[in-house]
Amino acid sequence: MKRSVDTSVDKPVDRSDWRSDFPILARTMNGKPLVYLDSAASAQKPQVVIDAMRDILENEYANVHRGLYALSRNLTARCEGVRALVADFIGARENEIVFTANATGAINLVARCWGAHSLKPGDEIVLSAMEHHANIVPWQMLRDSLGITLKIIPLDEQGTLDLDAYRALLCKKTRLVGVTHISNVLGTINPVSEIVRIAKSYNPDIKTLIDGSQGVVHNPVDVRGMGTDFYVFTGHKLYGPTGIGVLYGKQEVLESLPPFFGGGDMIDSVTWETTTYRESPYRFEAGTPPIVDIVGLGAAIAYIQKKGMEALVSHEKELILHARSRLDKVKGLTLYGNAPDRAGIFSFTLEGAPPADIALILDRMGIAIRAGHHCCMPLMKTLGVEGTARASLGLYSTREDIDRLIEGLEKVKSLTG
Repeated sequence: MKRSVDTSVDKPVDRSDWRSDFPILARTMNGKPLVYLDSAASAQKPQVVIDAMRDILENEYANVHRGLYALSRNLTARCEGVRALVADFIGARENEIVFTANATGAINLVARCWGAHSLKPGDEIVLSAMEHHANIVPWQMLRDSLGITLKIIPLDEQGTLDLDAYRALLCKKTRLVGVTHISNVLGTINPVSEIVRIAKSYNPDIKTLIDGSQGVVHNPVDVRGMGTDFYVFTGHKLYGPTGIGVLYGKQEVLESLPPFFGGGDMIDSVTWETTTYRESPYRFEAGTPPIVDIVGLGAAIAYIQKKGMEALVSHEKELILHARSRLDKVKGLTLYGNAPDRAGIFSFTLEGAPPADIALILDRMGIAIRAGHHCCMPLMKTLGVEGTARASLGLYSTREDIDRLIEGLEKVKSLTG
């Protein structure tokens, strides 16, 4: 079992070499040095990831799982090595790791392979009020086709989940609890182990799904210690490429599920009369996999492990304290989410300046942030806004980036006030 990480900060972490690992951060944007504060949407890529993917295409490429020649055998072993690396990274077994296109694909796989075959009219699914659309829409689609019911865990004023209300939602009809590990709007780090424990204590047959798209970026993860049935994340927020995601599923749960897509590489045998399928996780990986992207994901995780998750968490904690101290002094700024346990994600509005205007003015100053609903429209309704501006940190972020953001916000105020 992985150790918990002490996120207290004694002194700033030496991260002088981290930023230089990311070549894009040496460029300018609109004639200004680039300040990239949109890592919650998609993180930048270190040179080692770029090099690993280029090397495959230039020197090592072949299809995997099928060829008897050296290129195919070697690349097959490399991709399966990434599966083992992912498993170690989140505390799972190798055969519990399914490669998907992204976190959205992983959630849809669970919805279709487990939900569509297990749920019946009147069954209930419990989600949180801070879910990304990826963990809402697939369940709504099942609701509309199967007649199930969705129940929502409310938030308190700090932007944390009301666990007493959550307990009250559980009943004999509850079949699944699905919660994000870290809110991509509020930055709230949810107590997912406690959420899983509450569900399993009420009824061990309740399945749990944790959306870890932000979780694996900002926290160490131990899925077996957590006790969840499913955990999903995407590669491109974890300093890896797009086109690759991960579904963790407990071995006994995955083995009970039918396939999602049908085609090559997920079968044992095919006749005109019948088809038999491979064991999990391969039965869920039809067709040629995203070979180069798998290698890129492996390079990204190896890079993070070399830096050390404890160092990354400590660095982010120091930046969060600096950001909060600066943002709190910006007059007219409303910050959404004040959880005591939070990640480096800051959603805010500024009096007199629509979020889109904030983003466009900052863009001219070389500062990249996000503006909009962040794929969380139900949460925006709860917050009483149509959208927010959002600045989000990566391991390459610095105090200077935050100071540039504050300078930019003061410029926004001078132009729109």
